[in-house]
Amino acid sequence: MLIGYARVSTIEQDLTAQRDALTALGVDAKHIHVDHGLTGTNRARPGLREALAAVRDGDTLVVTKLDRLARSLPDARDIAEELTNKGVALSLGGSIYDSNDPVGRLLFNVLGMVAEFEADLIRMRTREGMAVARAKGRLKGKKPKLTAVQRKLLLKMHAAGEHSQGELAEVFSVSRATIYRELQRGSAA
Repeated sequence: MLIGYARVSTIEQDLTAQRDALTALGVDAKHIHVDHGLTGTNRARPGLREALAAVRDGDTLVVTKLDRLARSLPDARDIAEELTNKGVALSLGGSIYDSNDPVGRLLFNVLGMVAEFEADLIRMRTREGMAVARAKGRLKGKKPKLTAVQRKLLLKMHAAGEHSQGELAEVFSVSRATIYRELQRGSAA
């Protein structure tokens, strides 16, 4: 039996191309397991767990590309070893990975290294982009729960000592943790 696995990293991305490719490779649509919005560097993926649980001795796990299965070489090797131990073949875009063939192992490792390299480049570009945005003042973090006027009023009401932190949280429609943080900031300033 052919069991398919598809993954996209963000919620905005579409799985249609991978589903179509898996179907073209002979995988029945009801045997395609997916992860939507999960990175390949994270092994804790429900769709992957389902796919690995669904395969039996003699089956084939089909993915369109190795980077859809894993974004790190050790993770890719672990998955391939798990499949080999179960007697399951791994199809990468229609090519069967043979763990007993030295050339097959070499190509698998090269593809795994490329997938890991791509993931590292994505992380590096993201960090660089965030640093540039922060330097330009566009990345300021989470918006405060209270406005400057509300913060001033909160500090004044707290200083008067007529309200508990729980009551202040209710008055300003925020959590007690927010009140506590604002009072800490107020006392530090």
